[in-house]
Amino acid sequence: MRIGIHCSTSGALVNAAKKARELGANCLQIFSGSPRMWKAVMPPDDALAAMRAYRAEYDLAPLVIHDSYLINCAAADELIRAKSIAGMRGELERAIAIGAEYLVMHPGSAKDQTLESGIETLANSLDEAARGLRPKGFRLLLENTAGAGSTIGRTLEELRAIRDLVAGRLPFEVGYCLDTCHLYASGFDVVTQKGLDGVVADVERVLGLEHVPVIHTNDSKGEFASRLDRHANIGEGHIGLEGFRRILNHPKLREKAFVLETPIDNEGDDQRNVDALKSLCRKSRTTTKRSS
Repeated sequence: MRIGIHCSTSGALVNAAKKARELGANCLQIFSGSPRMWKAVMPPDDALAAMRAYRAEYDLAPLVIHDSYLINCAAADELIRAKSIAGMRGELERAIAIGAEYLVMHPGSAKDQTLESGIETLANSLDEAARGLRPKGFRLLLENTAGAGSTIGRTLEELRAIRDLVAGRLPFEVGYCLDTCHLYASGFDVVTQKGLDGVVADVERVLGLEHVPVIHTNDSKGEFASRLDRHANIGEGHIGLEGFRRILNHPKLREKAFVLETPIDNEGDDQRNVDALKSLCRKSRTTTKRSS
């Protein structure tokens, strides 16, 4: 199984990969620039080479990059949309240069317009941002949201609508990244076995499981259907350890990359979260072996 965590690139790009391996992860997620600033620079060639070499040596894959929190390619405001298109162009160029398999993006907000208009604006913005690129082995992933305010992507149908609109217009494939906290907070029961089976069936029907390579694995501080986007450490939120045991070991999800975005409120929280996921996987395999 692929268990990963979001790591900092502070000091050097390759430091994120080294930290992931230190924690016992075999895949990782990073920001390619500051998530709260518009401007970001391309890492130098030696940094790119070091990251690729280290990942290859220790089989750290996939590498997921998360886009900047400022980007809203669905924005009705022309200035914000222009900045977002430029920001997304930079995200795409850096992700391709770094060798990331996936770039995860928030679909954005349809504030001051209809949902349909927001989705159409988003599709047009992505078309402009990706123009002229020719990447290989790269996919853009649309992340589901907790559904607060005018955010796009609370429902599976909204995510599918975006992908349908950009189909054939972008020079790379588009898929999805599902966030467990966002699913739970937006009203998807991923905790009980019956509920999880239903969610997986809906994802398979609406999105296609083959288009969901990454699952952001976060517990939820918010209650069910609260639309509160607040991540909690594994087992400390409303999804709980048993909920994650079911998610990690669901037969239709086990091949996905499970990437943690959990908070580090206390020293060692990152290690504890990686260990928690790995332990839940091991428990399931042990139980299965004994029962057989």
